[in-house]
Amino acid sequence: MKTLVVYWSKTGFVKKYAEWIAEKLEADLISGKEIKLDKLKEYDQFVFGGSLYAVGINGSDFMKKNLKEIADKRIAIFATGASPARTEIIAEIRSENFSSEEQQYFKFFYLRGGFNFENLGFKDMILMKMMKWQLKRKKKKGEELSEDEAGMLAAFDQPVDFTDRKNIKEIVDYFDNSNTNYG
Repeated sequence: MKTLVVYWSKTGFVKKYAEWIAEKLEADLISGKEIKLDKLKEYDQFVFGGSLYAVGINGSDFMKKNLKEIADKRIAIFATGASPARTEIIAEIRSENFSSEEQQYFKFFYLRGGFNFENLGFKDMILMKMMKWQLKRKKKKGEELSEDEAGMLAAFDQPVDFTDRKNIKEIVDYFDNSNTNYG
């Protein structure tokens, strides 16, 4: 089976996971910025990965546009974010990005990534500065920050990286149950 891993990464966390997955699956790897529909026709199975932007997955427009073209193939989609993997977060991400019909074509995974303010583009930096301001304002008013909000506020000053090779196990197993060494 010929496998392709396609990723959309803004700060490097998705790319790191995509590289690990491609290595384990002995798959080809390509940036989402370079992928075209014609290229998809060369493969039997796919892993698509994108970073979260609020709850939106980078690259989801390309994925959605082409799902029906490759519906007969094995497809995994993963998203990365700084928040811990919680059932309600994963369900929200999946449902906010893909309709019920679209979700039938793939298996979805959430991999904890990280946050590094310095690696953001200008537009994202502005948006994240606004978020930081809102969180600081909330804290100053004496309102309690959630665990995720407190963690996010701290990550502005001290970047966090939760990536771990072990996190790709479920995705790799989805394609090949014989792979067991993830370290």
